[in-house]
Amino acid sequence: MPDQDPRLSSPAALRNRGPIADLLRPVLPETGTVLELASGSGEHFIHFASLFPKLVWQPSDPSPEARASITEWVESEALTNVLPPLDIDASSETWPLKRADAVIAINMVHISPWPATQGLLAGAGRLLPAGAPLILYGPYRREGQPLVPSNVEFDASLRARNSAWGIRLLEDVASLAEQSGLSLTSVTELPANNLGVVFTRQ
Repeated sequence: MPDQDPRLSSPAALRNRGPIADLLRPVLPETGTVLELASGSGEHFIHFASLFPKLVWQPSDPSPEARASITEWVESEALTNVLPPLDIDASSETWPLKRADAVIAINMVHISPWPATQGLLAGAGRLLPAGAPLILYGPYRREGQPLVPSNVEFDASLRARNSAWGIRLLEDVASLAEQSGLSLTSVTELPANNLGVVFTRQ
């Protein structure tokens, strides 16, 4: 009996990787290292690594299953600009690298406890040089704007799965980012009621 393929697959990742790539194109540096937090199946960053071959891509995920999937995807795609996945808990005060030229987190902020977002922003503030971007993608609440019905349902399902999860208020994230030296520079509406949010290290 053949070994089971460790590669994970997410239909959502296949749907949204194109719009996210369009968001990344004008803000990523031409060269350097891009750290992705919570890489999950690995399907986002292998797509980005093929589109931006001059960049070195550093995936990470606290899940052993996700890291196994990432490793297998990299090998199957024969990518040479991707580093081995790191075990990073975003909420930790120390990460196993000292610098990145860009940081990405896709669909992480709402599917993790708030301390993970606090750690993500603090970590990006530590690692990024001045002028470097932190790029977030996912659904957010906005002050003075009601959630669309689909996101109301999604938020309820998240909180039913884990009471520490949920769609965050973008203004809360931006205020916390400021404390780590990160300024909100753009918010882009993307398909399926998601936002592309870019911060820049001051």
